[in-house]
Amino acid sequence: MTHTSDTTTTDIPKTMRAWQWSTCNTTIEEAIQINESAPLPTMKRPLAYGESLIQVHAAALNPVDFKLPELPVVGRMAISKPATPGLDFAGKIVQVGPDCNVKVGQMVFGKLEPKQQFGTLGEYIIGSKAGTAPMPEGISVEEAATLGVCALVTYQCLAPNVKAGDRVLINGGSGGTGTFAIQIAKALGCFVTTTCSAANIQLCQDLGADEVIDYRANDVPSRLSNSPQQYDFILDNVGSLFSLYWKSPLFTKPGAKYVQIGAQPSLPFIYDLAFRFVVPTWLKGGQRPFSFGMAASNFDDFTKVAQLVAEGNVKPVVDEVFAFEDVPRAYQKLRTGRAKGKIVVKIASNL
Repeated sequence: MTHTSDTTTTDIPKTMRAWQWSTCNTTIEEAIQINESAPLPTMKRPLAYGESLIQVHAAALNPVDFKLPELPVVGRMAISKPATPGLDFAGKIVQVGPDCNVKVGQMVFGKLEPKQQFGTLGEYIIGSKAGTAPMPEGISVEEAATLGVCALVTYQCLAPNVKAGDRVLINGGSGGTGTFAIQIAKALGCFVTTTCSAANIQLCQDLGADEVIDYRANDVPSRLSNSPQQYDFILDNVGSLFSLYWKSPLFTKPGAKYVQIGAQPSLPFIYDLAFRFVVPTWLKGGQRPFSFGMAASNFDDFTKVAQLVAEGNVKPVVDEVFAFEDVPRAYQKLRTGRAKGKIVVKIASNL
């Protein structure tokens, strides 16, 4: 493909540093290694319509980064290898294809798709038209990198389903999705109740939660059931407390939606899920509409998220920033489930 001066920079290398894996028999931390001379994604194919080549400055980690490769069949068959993990990014546009929403030199953020070969833990990626948006003013690249998956999915779960004055329950308020969910729900004008451990109560309050329940000191479904307040919407960022769904008719309004982000696949979970979806309500199946929240790349939604950040209504919460060389340690921390907000990796250390 031929590029003019306004569609590319002149100093794009042919190789890059990237964390890659070819086989994943145990964990992603053990499988990945640094490739000092990985080919740029554009060495494999030219940019298509709406696509851009991005120099990654920072990347945020997500559980799907390791869950997908560690699935015995999917990890081997769904992803071309050698593969680089990572979905969330912030960086600079260095080359654009036709019909782009962004331009060379612009700072951007966004997300990639889980099954592609070149992820954000490499120095360069190909961004899609729907998944790449201008970075909001007033935040760092490390903060911008956190917006790709978690900010997007919480916005897409909340914005179509709630209105000002609604009461929203957010189960799990201190993690990557929870910290965004509290702030976005408040920006939409909702009363927010959230759950977390005692150590994170102050964080959730500082983010705007109106009521915070320590899940270790309380039986959350029972406490909610004994309250006269009725909720309009539930966003479950944890998914392991099955009774929260089954008791939700006791503390939600009729027809209130229950949306779950993420899951820990297990036989008990699959069995429980079957009752929610398959068994009729009159046979004690699911009494409230249930669905999974998935982050769908959408330029307009990213723009709205960026506006919330630029206006100061949403501030990314960064737990820790790791150096590029410390990616395995960053995944070990992510796996504990104890991070407050997002874990970020600084990709371009010389910028």
